[in-house]
Amino acid sequence: MLDGGELDVLTGDYLAELTMLILGRDRMRDAFLGYAKTFLRQLEGCLGTALDRGVKIVTNAGGLNPAGLAAALGALAARLGLTARIGYVEGDALARPDALTANAYLGAFGIAACLDDGADVVVTGRVTDASLVVGPAVAHFGWGRDDLDALAGATVAGHLIECGAQVTGGNFSFFTELPDGGHRPGFPIAELHPDGSSVLTKHPGTGGAVTVETVTAQLLYEVAGPGYLGPDVVTRLDTVRLGQEGPDRVRVTGVRGTPPPPTLKVGVNNLGGFRNSMTFVLCGLDIPAKAALVRGQLEEAVGAEGLEFTLARTDHPDAADTEAASALLHVHLRDGDKARAGRAFSAAAVELALASYPGCTLTTLPGDATPYGVFTADTVPQDAVAHVAVLPGGERVPIAPPARTAALPADPGAPDRTAPDRTAPGPTPPHPTAPDPTEPDRTEPGSSADPAGADRAAAEPAPDTRPTRRGPLGELVGARSGDKGGDANLGVWARTDATWAWLRDWLTVDRLAALLPETAPLAVDRYELPNLRAVNFVIRGLLGQGVAASTRFDPQAKALGELLRSRLVDLPVDLPAGEDLT
Repeated sequence: MLDGGELDVLTGDYLAELTMLILGRDRMRDAFLGYAKTFLRQLEGCLGTALDRGVKIVTNAGGLNPAGLAAALGALAARLGLTARIGYVEGDALARPDALTANAYLGAFGIAACLDDGADVVVTGRVTDASLVVGPAVAHFGWGRDDLDALAGATVAGHLIECGAQVTGGNFSFFTELPDGGHRPGFPIAELHPDGSSVLTKHPGTGGAVTVETVTAQLLYEVAGPGYLGPDVVTRLDTVRLGQEGPDRVRVTGVRGTPPPPTLKVGVNNLGGFRNSMTFVLCGLDIPAKAALVRGQLEEAVGAEGLEFTLARTDHPDAADTEAASALLHVHLRDGDKARAGRAFSAAAVELALASYPGCTLTTLPGDATPYGVFTADTVPQDAVAHVAVLPGGERVPIAPPARTAALPADPGAPDRTAPDRTAPGPTPPHPTAPDPTEPDRTEPGSSADPAGADRAAAEPAPDTRPTRRGPLGELVGARSGDKGGDANLGVWARTDATWAWLRDWLTVDRLAALLPETAPLAVDRYELPNLRAVNFVIRGLLGQGVAASTRFDPQAKALGELLRSRLVDLPVDLPAGEDLT
């Protein structure tokens, strides 16, 4: 990024919910750690280049110890014979004696204060990912707290580039259509303008592509409803407009913002206990009976509590080789007792090798248990957090919370989070003719809630009488999915206006449950984003207690969208199968 073309600010997003847990465990071993050591190694080779070219660096790599990383950066600069002005932002860490880590998601104005004072490098702890972009924009354009539309536009730009190459063709549903087949997508650049609009692009000569579809895919990543909550602004995703301005240039306009909520999100990590896993290979005939035998033997050996069995039917009938004829039985154990979850469990599994089903083999060796974390989200009042910018000269500047906030809208008729009733009529919002656009369309049969304003009396529309053909859903739509604590999001976009008209009515919560059966017993919120020709689902509790505790084959739900696209459905024959990215 530093060598490939013009750049004013280089940002680095190093934090995720799982990362905070890892840093918390690092800090337990060494109180001077708690930051992303990778960032230090990376900067050793490029700090001088950034300083020579006047490129500011803004990163949340400070993690749980931004002051510690700032000090380490100062020592690195001195060792390299460089003079770097380093500022940092702190105050996100909250005192929670019952938690391993508890960090509020701070906003952009502490970053801006450091840059206003001439910082070359700004290090933060837990800020929102988009704040790494919003902060430099605030400093450059002089925006204030009331410039909500501009702040919202910059938030969208920050969200789009926070995951790097995901917006330039990385992890893209239609990767085979990319100019280089998706082999080495370049990193993105956001060109920000004074009104908050932006152009997404990349350095010349780098791979991948920047198109309306690659940008749409990232815009749908790890979001919920149209109101994208942030500490400085609520960004209206249903106002975003995308337009192809030229090769590898997508203009983002029209973004509107409303006042932020009076509270900040708090990410809380705790150690949940210990876990271990063993995998049995079941080959040939009687697969269910073989799995049942293993289950009974292990429950008798170590007890049933905390055991979880997942049978993956990867076997094929009449297969010519062992692997193609085999299924996998994954056995997980979670327990507060490290000894029971450790060798007591894994050894019991291995000891079945000569005393269980025919052909018994395992793909795992006996080993000790490892600790796992549990993530929960909380909130605190904005004015209860001591947001502080520590300027390069050492001056500590308190960052006041926003003076104008707006309470989150009520949630009328929220479905039962543990057992949604898909047969009983759903509740009716207080104002069905003008529903609050921040509220989800839960598409319970009989519900009239609809974020786009349309009154749908039932989740299932009238049958489509057009001729159809059988094919994978992904021939017509793209998808992007991810994790939000214990929930998963699944965004699906149509490639054409005609396909959107069909998708909008066809892909209901009930149809999602039929296509992805694991979602059927869970509460699912559905949102429409017509500007993006997209629908977004939030699947509550799919990931249990969060990524670190999940035993799903796909613990972060990254592949959930591709699973949906692979399902065979009845596709209208008059809808085009795709469009040319170039």
